[in-house]
Amino acid sequence: MPALLKLADEEAYRQHYINTLSRGVITTHDGIRVYFGQDTFEHAFFESSDRRGADDIFSKARAERIDWIAAALADPNALCVQGWDGAMQCYTPKRRVTVIVQDFVIVLQLSTKQDGTLKANFITCIKAENSAVKIRQSPRWTREAYDNAK
Repeated sequence: MPALLKLADEEAYRQHYINTLSRGVITTHDGIRVYFGQDTFEHAFFESSDRRGADDIFSKARAERIDWIAAALADPNALCVQGWDGAMQCYTPKRRVTVIVQDFVIVLQLSTKQDGTLKANFITCIKAENSAVKIRQSPRWTREAYDNAK
């Protein structure tokens, strides 16, 4: 993985996210184009200061790993598992979670374009210290499982 990114402040990390991910062309190792909405920065790089769940404080620990995202998605050896759908209370191949070093995970929401190709929207990334073991035990993500879930 790339070195941790050390920038001056939240705004510098936001601009780096916009310039490298939102405006970049990022694809997974298996050819899925990943889109990074500018508004997703807050969800991905903020965390809750209490147990109520409101993402209200900037997470430098997550932001320092921004450059890990594209590298992890391009790594054919990264573990890809199905994501958890809280509303349905089950794993779904429509969410793909990439797990990399130091239990850093990247969550993507998958959908199919009109021409049949897959695309992904970046949802978030976290350092999964408390849930890493459970995430690693999730069902493996495969294209076949995705196709069967449509």
